[in-house]
Amino acid sequence: MKKLCLKTDDNIRLALNWYSNLCDEVTIIIPGWFMTKDSRVFLQLSEKLSQYTDVICMDCRGHGKSSGFYTFTAKETIDVKTVMDFAHKHYKKIHLMGFSLGGGLAVIHAAQNQDVDKVIAISAHNNFSKIENKMWKTDAWRETFKKFELKRCLSVRPSIHIHKKIAPIDVVDKITVPTLFIAGAKDPTVYPWHTKSLYEKATCRKHFELFKNGIHAEDLFLHEPERFLKLCLDWLD
Repeated sequence: MKKLCLKTDDNIRLALNWYSNLCDEVTIIIPGWFMTKDSRVFLQLSEKLSQYTDVICMDCRGHGKSSGFYTFTAKETIDVKTVMDFAHKHYKKIHLMGFSLGGGLAVIHAAQNQDVDKVIAISAHNNFSKIENKMWKTDAWRETFKKFELKRCLSVRPSIHIHKKIAPIDVVDKITVPTLFIAGAKDPTVYPWHTKSLYEKATCRKHFELFKNGIHAEDLFLHEPERFLKLCLDWLD
């Protein structure tokens, strides 16, 4: 695994983990809010996926080793495009796999750019303003506590400014490539109706998978790793 840094058009330094096995295709992983490429769960997922395809896992701005402040999808679209431009120099096929707000970013990028081969959106939101985010619920704080990493938490820097955001539901019907939508039925952060509504509005080849006992985003991988990996790999095949 190589650690790289890229520079965005607005002068943000982006940190990447690049798992290169000289494949001709790559999966770009976009973690969500408060998660980084070096979170234990994303290191595990990247290692697993890299047995089948090259992987790039990124720190969005305001997270981990990347600079800047997190704008909750408003400017992170620039981050995704920067990584995509890098990937196009090395790969024939590029897939996007986004988690939570990262799932929304994957949807937005694929809708606005015709440079993606396949998309996997996990616990993606319909509209940022409609996220329930009931973190006091037992399912939420219990799973958050299990994933607690002090170094990661201290690395997250949210913007204090309000930025205009694109709602994934407003653009999802512009996606033209195969898109897999995944949600957890017991998600207390982004209720599953968010991702289901994106699936229903999408006009591309698509599939919706509901984990009946699933919680949120990367928790779906943590709780059912074999099912999650098989589902994703079958879709990317």
